[in-house]
Amino acid sequence: MTAPLILFAHGAGAPSSSRWMQAWARRLGALGDVATFDYPYMKAGRKTPDRLPALITAHAAALDQARAEHGLERPVVLAGKSMGSRMGCHLAAGRPDSPVAALVCFGYPLRSGATGALRDEVLRALRTPVLFLQGSRDPLCPLDELERVRAAMSAPSELFVVEGGDHSLEVGARELKASGKTQGHWDEAVLAAITRFLAARGMA
Repeated sequence: MTAPLILFAHGAGAPSSSRWMQAWARRLGALGDVATFDYPYMKAGRKTPDRLPALITAHAAALDQARAEHGLERPVVLAGKSMGSRMGCHLAAGRPDSPVAALVCFGYPLRSGATGALRDEVLRALRTPVLFLQGSRDPLCPLDELERVRAAMSAPSELFVVEGGDHSLEVGARELKASGKTQGHWDEAVLAAITRFLAARGMA
């Protein structure tokens, strides 16, 4: 097994220093070296994300920097929350010479929050194995629609569902009480799913 380099990208609304990102970066650190970064609009203090080409360019630059710092021979995993996971998919799909060995998507935004448009083209273009980590109550990724897209994908894909989870994989207090589980239980289950996914590909 080879420990991977995990480049972890934030979502549209919060930077890499957010509580959620930092907590998951620590958990992912058990599986390999984790590098985080902020997209240009977040660094500049703007609320509106940059356009797609600028986001992908920034993501690619962060990947090149992380590889230079951690070793060019390491297998690379692009992990991301929401928008960050989508940009990782675009980067992997758009670079035939990509060193990316796997993708880990926390709350992939299959539907646009602004227009409701289905954003599945990049998933259909992928050839890189991808793990989807989705909350069952996530309005941006109806699970029945994701299943239809997965069936049409060329890339190998796996899905882990957090029952009662929202777009951030967090479960409400009522659902937790009814299930007898804690948020910590679900976080551990998500990390175990990632561990299995990477281990099956010789990583972690």
